[in-house]
Amino acid sequence: MAACRTGEIQVTESFVQYSAADRIVTLTLNRPESRNAIGAQQDCQDVIDALRRAEDDAGINCIVLTGAGASFCAGGNLKGMQSRSGIGRLGTPEATRANYRRGVQRMIRALWDCEVPMVAAVNGHAIGLGLDLACVCDVRLASDTAKFASSFIKVGIVPGDGGAWILARAIGLARASEMILTGDTIDARAAESFGLVSRVVPADQLLNEAHTVARRIAANPAKALRLAKRLLREGQQQRLSDVLELSAAFQALAHETKDHEEAVAAFLEKREPRFTGQ
Repeated sequence: MAACRTGEIQVTESFVQYSAADRIVTLTLNRPESRNAIGAQQDCQDVIDALRRAEDDAGINCIVLTGAGASFCAGGNLKGMQSRSGIGRLGTPEATRANYRRGVQRMIRALWDCEVPMVAAVNGHAIGLGLDLACVCDVRLASDTAKFASSFIKVGIVPGDGGAWILARAIGLARASEMILTGDTIDARAAESFGLVSRVVPADQLLNEAHTVARRIAANPAKALRLAKRLLREGQQQRLSDVLELSAAFQALAHETKDHEEAVAAFLEKREPRFTGQ
């Protein structure tokens, strides 16, 4: 796919709809008839492939992740669990463990490792795996009709996608423990009070608001954006001394970019900067 500074490119895949325009990619989980549940390994691969496509495009500065229809993502497909097929349970515990590692967990790793800033536009139910997909995004907005649950315990399993680590970092251990151990569903306002989402907006305004935030992000220098996101990620799992060392190294790189020079010049000349991504 060519760089997407102007115009629009749309590619529809089996699970993820990819739409790019003006330095922003919108990824839409596109199976509304099943509430965008993830049922097959190929669904996980489609998410991974879409992320890699966006990350490999130097003209992309932000990703918006949302769901088609009335749901964001209903999590895993329970029918697949019952039939021992799909992304979860297989014939033996050993096979099931390998199945999680090569599918759901690879997808979560790809989301976590993606250096392009990501905005989740949670348009409806974000349940189980769907909740954790939202939580690995950098910014989360919710419609006033959204619902959230870490409901694995309700069907007798645990967060096999790393949710115990992801959710605790998103909202703190006490809140995450309450959600995971009860499996209760919370509404958008409760999610806002938990710090799970940064704001709640009317359903018909959600995508517009998400794209407004994405445009504010995408307007900034491309290389600095990716470096800043990587620092935020590393800062959640390393000591301050380690992050300081990494920050100095990243800052040395950022200082040598053309966009940094342009930003300084524009500030001193009292004009709007013209960034090129260099």
